[in-house]
Amino acid sequence: MKRLSERKIVLVKRKTRLEDLIARYNTVDQAKFYIEHLGADFTDYTREHEIYHDALASVTRTLSEFGRLQVIDRSYAPGFLFGPDDVAAALGQDGLVANTLKYLRGQPLVGINPDPDRWDGMLLPYRADTLAQAMPDVMANTMEYYEVTIAKAALNDGQTLYAVNDFFIGQRTHVSARYEIVHGKRRENHSSSGIIVSTGLGSTGWLTSVIAGAEGVSGAEVELPEDILWDSKFLYFSVREPFPTKTTGAEIVFGKVNKKNPLAVVSHMPENGVIFSDGVEKDFLVFNSGIEAKIGIAEFVGVLVG
Repeated sequence: MKRLSERKIVLVKRKTRLEDLIARYNTVDQAKFYIEHLGADFTDYTREHEIYHDALASVTRTLSEFGRLQVIDRSYAPGFLFGPDDVAAALGQDGLVANTLKYLRGQPLVGINPDPDRWDGMLLPYRADTLAQAMPDVMANTMEYYEVTIAKAALNDGQTLYAVNDFFIGQRTHVSARYEIVHGKRRENHSSSGIIVSTGLGSTGWLTSVIAGAEGVSGAEVELPEDILWDSKFLYFSVREPFPTKTTGAEIVFGKVNKKNPLAVVSHMPENGVIFSDGVEKDFLVFNSGIEAKIGIAEFVGVLVG
């Protein structure tokens, strides 16, 4: 089959729930026994698996017509070297798109919904049967796209981590996180359940749930700021369950992070302190005593094909 371009396309796929179960229980029969023993419907797992792999086969055929195709599992994305002229595609849920986007450096990313009846797909504008319509413009760099602001955590030991949706800063376990927070010219020692720092893209996720919880406790209406968009050049942070004591405060609990009011956090945790991004606990930096994290905007933007 003759392809239309020699430009490389990297398709990021994920394992289905059934494949994860087989990896855990060795065989389909053992996985089925486990699920049905709990009273769940195993056919839902097999149906999802079949639909995903049907979509994967269709998407693979389509993309192979437009360029040199390489397919990788999501687990390889953190260490994969994307070329500057590559096109990326992600077949999965919104989370797969977000987790792929932060490993790119301006290359366009096409989000593909493998199962529209199952997933809403805010970041998945294409399906297997509509993908071919979009690819000519993508390959020619004439497509419509959204710029997505990426957050960056830079530690004083030289390590960095990026987030498309949000950072969590705190304890790996369910105990209080101890740290000093510095927002602009204000600073305060905290004991809390951690800090959430959200981008515009991530503002409708974890940040919204934190605000909803505060609203439920206080009884007052708390609205998400209207000025935060996918390409906003600022972030918002929210402290979860701050606990005031003789040595810790609870005044710096929510705010905008920008050049005028940067955010820094200094760990006071001897062990188990972490910073992880986009809800992926395996994608983390160690954040123990003495480490300072400066949170801001990344030096690159995400390019999400619309």
